Amino acid sequence: MNLQPSVIVVGKYFLKKRPMANGLAMAGSPVILSTLAPLNQFLFDKYGWRGSFLILGALILNCCVAGAIFRPIGPMTSKNKKDKDTSIQDKDPEKVLDLTLFKHRGFLIYLIGNVLMFIAFYAPIVFLAPYGKHLGVDEYSAAFLLSILAIVDMIARPATGMIANTKWIRPRVQYFFSFSVTFNGFCHLMCPLATSYTGLVVYSVFFGLGFGMVCALLFETLMDLVGAKRFSSAVGLVTIVECVPLLLGPPIGGNYLTFFLSCTFFIPD
Repeated sequence: MNLQPSVIVVGKYFLKKRPMANGLAMAGSPVILSTLAPLNQFLFDKYGWRGSFLILGALILNCCVAGAIFRPIGPMTSKNKKDKDTSIQDKDPEKVLDLTLFKHRGFLIYLIGNVLMFIAFYAPIVFLAPYGKHLGVDEYSAAFLLSILAIVDMIARPATGMIANTKWIRPRVQYFFSFSVTFNGFCHLMCPLATSYTGLVVYSVFFGLGFGMVCALLFETLMDLVGAKRFSSAVGLVTIVECVPLLLGPPIGGNYLTFFLSCTFFIPD
C-alpha cells in the first residue's frame, strides 16, 4: 500500500529525469536496511520479539507523514509539441485495472520474467544472516552482512538511475534491465563458493550492487514498456501477480534448505 502509490506519484512528477528520480526514490529502503539489521538484533536481545515489533511498527507509522506530503499536480505546459501531446493524453480518465494489458506482448514477457525472478529475489536477504550463522559467524557479524548489502544497494540505486538517464542508455533501458537481472542471478550462483566470512562480505557487496540495479530499473522499465497513461494500472496488475512468488519464495527456499541439510546429515561423504 505504500510502495505502489509512491512509484506512481514519482512517475507523474517527473518526465525528463524520471530514471534518476526513480533511482533516488528507491534508495530510501537501503538507507534504513543498512541500520535495521544490527538494530533488529539489539531490539530482539533487549525487548524480545514482541517489543521489537512494537518499536518497528511505530517507525513504520512515519509512512503516514510521507504520504501526507504528496500533492496532485496539474497538466504541465510545454513548448515542445510531443510533451504537449503527452500532457493532453494524461487528462484522459485511467482505468483502475486495464486488463487489456494482458494482450500486450512486452508486458506479458515482463510479467512472466518478474514472476520467475521474484520467487528467489528476496530469499537471499531472508537467509543471508542465518546462512552466516550456519557457517559459524557470530550473530552481530552475520547481521552486519545485511548492512554491507544495504550500503552498496544505497549507492547503486541512484547511480543506476543516473546511468539510465543518459542519452545512450535511456532508449535501451530494457536491455540495461536485462543485464541487471542476469548480473543479479550470477551473484547468487556464486554464493555457495562463499564458505568464510570474507567470502560472504564479497558476496554481499556484489549482491547489493545487483539488487540495487534491478530495483532502480524495475518500474522505469515497466513505464517504458506500457507508457505513462497505462502505468498505474500496469503497476497494480504486476503487484497483484508478484505477491504469489514473493509469498512462496522464502518458504520454498527454507524447505529446500531443510531437505538438503537432512540429506547431508544422513548420507556420509
